[in-house]
Parts: sequence; C-alpha cells; structure tokens
Amino acid sequence: QVHLVESGGGLVQAGGSLRLSCVISISISSFNTMGWYRQAPGKQRELVALIPSGGRTNYADSVKGRFTISVDNAKSTLSLQMNSLKPEDTGVYYCHADQLVLSERHDYWGQGTQVTVSS
Repeated sequence: QVHLVESGGGLVQAGGSLRLSCVISISISSFNTMGWYRQAPGKQRELVALIPSGGRTNYADSVKGRFTISVDNAKSTLSLQMNSLKPEDTGVYYCHADQLVLSERHDYWGQGTQVTVSS
C-alpha cells in the first residue's frame, strides 16, 4: 500500500520561507508524475508545482521564481521549498503522485499540511 506523509507546514510572516516534505512509502521511481497542490478556504484545489518522471518541472504562475520542487530518490521524499511567501499562499498543501499499472492510472494523496502566511 502506498502512503504519502507531509510535514513542514506552519505559520510564517509574509516574506518568510517554509520547506514542505512528503515521505513516500515506496520507491519514487515507480511514479509517473509527482506534485504539490494546495487548497485555500472556499476555493478549489489547485496545482502548485509538478515534476514528471524524466521531464521538466512546471509551476503555477503565481509561484514561479519563489517555489522550488525537488525529489530525493534515496530518501523517497518530495519537497517544496517556498520562499518570499505571501498571504495568498495560505492553504492546505497536499503532495500527490500517480503511477500507471497495466495502463490503469492510480492516484495517491497525502493528508495535507497547513500553511498560514500572515501579513
């Protein structure tokens, strides 16, 4: 069974930094894409950053130049470094991974970690 466990959220002032981590229970090499999503109160979940297997990273326009997604294969960990945080970055952040098994897609989500940016 696949488990994704996030950590690193918290309360930070605008302009500050946080680093989110997502530890995964199986080898990262088995996944097709991995990414971070967030959901603000009253809003739909949105993509923040994506890292496809063997492909280029993608970022939401709102976080380009401020956030960096990375993978540590040895530690089976997906990370999101967030700098120059803004109040509009507030929300619950979820890590996500998907894999193709016999042409069938399987999606996995973490439980979420709260990020609150005060002005």
